[in-house]
Amino acid sequence: MTKYIQKLSLYHSLVFFLLANLFSIIIDQSKNSNISPTICLILILTIGITHGSLDHIKGKKLLNILNINNMSIFYITYVSIGVSLILIWLSFPASTLLIFLLIASYHFGKEDTDFLINKDLRFKQLFFLLKGLLIVITPLNFHFTETINIFKTLFVESEKFYFILGFIENAKIIPLIFVLSTCASIYLFVKNFKTTNILIFLDFFSILILNYYLAPLVAFTFYFCFLHSIRHSFSLVVNLDQNSFKNGLFKFLKKALPLTILTIILCLIALFYLRNAYDLDNSILKIIFIGLASLTFPHILLEYLLEKNEK
Repeated sequence: MTKYIQKLSLYHSLVFFLLANLFSIIIDQSKNSNISPTICLILILTIGITHGSLDHIKGKKLLNILNINNMSIFYITYVSIGVSLILIWLSFPASTLLIFLLIASYHFGKEDTDFLINKDLRFKQLFFLLKGLLIVITPLNFHFTETINIFKTLFVESEKFYFILGFIENAKIIPLIFVLSTCASIYLFVKNFKTTNILIFLDFFSILILNYYLAPLVAFTFYFCFLHSIRHSFSLVVNLDQNSFKNGLFKFLKKALPLTILTIILCLIALFYLRNAYDLDNSILKIIFIGLASLTFPHILLEYLLEKNEK
């Protein structure tokens, strides 16, 4: 099954690489065209978050391992972590944003690569973090001011935070982090080399191209929805039915639909209230990034606990 997922992911990375180039060229040539935050939100709420919509099934599996029969414990804990994250963000936005970027980087690096890597690889968590930092560092490198403006819409008003970011830019630390991330990708590519490892560099150049030509929000949306989310969804589809991808896809969509719809409803409610104080684009940015953070933390914690207890 692992080899099948690796082969499927390689084809997916190749298609994504070609589409990233084509899409970037079209946007670059059409100087007046722009992808609105509204479209980004729609894509994230439909395609992007779907790969986490089976967490209730994983939660049930974790509770069974822990000999707990009450699923309400999972739902209450999961929702409480998400709500707590939002409250913490509102109280300590700069610190929470920094922690979120680091955790998200590790998550992206791990989920996009782990199925290729020998489980006994030393310091693989560090390599996953460095590889995933490419998602954070490329928009800062190519669109520093625009990325900072996104941070400012997320209630991050700390002058110290922006002073540190300015120092990082002026001291050329961003290129250094980029080099370290590149080295991590090279190491993961070479270690236990096989043909499917090529997808590491297909993804690497896709992310660079997207962030060079596109605005940070659009580049992130394209990556999150059509690379990260779809790749993770493929593994879920295969796990649901190892004999038929078509049947597995049907089962996945059926199981993912309830939580996806619930998340969409909650985000629309939040958007309705935010519109009373902020303009539409500003409100959408808050929902996308703070909302993703509130979903990412319990999602990653669940993955960690399940992996640890399965061992």
